[in-house]
Amino acid sequence: MKVALYARVSKADESQDPENQLIRLRQYSLERQWEVFGEYVDRASGADASRPELDRMMADAMARRFSIVLTTKIDRVARSARNLLNVLEDLKSRGVQFECTDQPITTNDSTGRFLVTTLGAVAELERELISERTKAGLARARGLGKRLGHPMIEIDMDAVRRMRSEGKGYRSIAKEMGVSHQTVKNRLRKEASAGLSAGTPKSVV
Repeated sequence: MKVALYARVSKADESQDPENQLIRLRQYSLERQWEVFGEYVDRASGADASRPELDRMMADAMARRFSIVLTTKIDRVARSARNLLNVLEDLKSRGVQFECTDQPITTNDSTGRFLVTTLGAVAELERELISERTKAGLARARGLGKRLGHPMIEIDMDAVRRMRSEGKGYRSIAKEMGVSHQTVKNRLRKEASAGLSAGTPKSVV
């Protein structure tokens, strides 16, 4: 039996190594004497719709190039319960099975199919709860008056205005000030909007 191995790690966490998943998948296949057709590895978040290797694997499944898809856990493959069901239906239409090494999941029997659907829904709920907690935390921080985003950068606006009066461009000024040219433009634009005088001291952006 030919098997496709699928692994996914988060692109936001460079410390994650997909090889850890692949080692487990290879061993699992070897123990069952399955022939590995190919290994497919994506670096993407759990909710990321862009998964080139998953798409390539599904295309190979539609071409019946292997008989089973093997992954460590269902959340490696599916973004949501609905997405999981779509993937399973596509695989089933080509006679391709789905199985996990670290969960008692297989599409070979009704119990396995029930667990697949249930765990997919749980994984989706967990992601939604994490997202809600993150949004609540940000809202609370804003309510306390905390500034979110990148740290403020201090620049000498007297020097900026002087260089502009000398005919220097934004990029040239930005290079001397050690900031981006967009920062220089935005700060000058804010000053113009506020009608600040030329004697404004150092400011932050």
